[in-house]
Amino acid sequence: MFDAIDAKDTTAFVGYLAADAVFRFGSAPAVEGRNAIAAAVDGFFGTIAASSHRIDRTLQSGSTMVSEGEVIYTRHDGSTVALPFADVFELDGDRISVYKIYIDIAPLYAEQA
Repeated sequence: MFDAIDAKDTTAFVGYLAADAVFRFGSAPAVEGRNAIAAAVDGFFGTIAASSHRIDRTLQSGSTMVSEGEVIYTRHDGSTVALPFADVFELDGDRISVYKIYIDIAPLYAEQA
């Protein structure tokens, strides 16, 4: 799934989600359903040139999975910013029904010195 995100492949990304999935990115409002999630993700992808995720740890208990790592965002001006994140997934069979990304995204959009 992270490969799909880093490829900015929205179609592949939403393929991992249940049809009625709920998605929340940082402090943004949650969105529900593949179409709404695809629109939100496409909007975000438009604000970055690229991303690269490194997963440091994944833990699972029952239908809940947590991944922790670092994402490096490349801005349109070519500069980069590395941010820690934690993702919480609620699984429904082989699909994600709830996907919450815990990240402080503000440094991505902060003016550079």
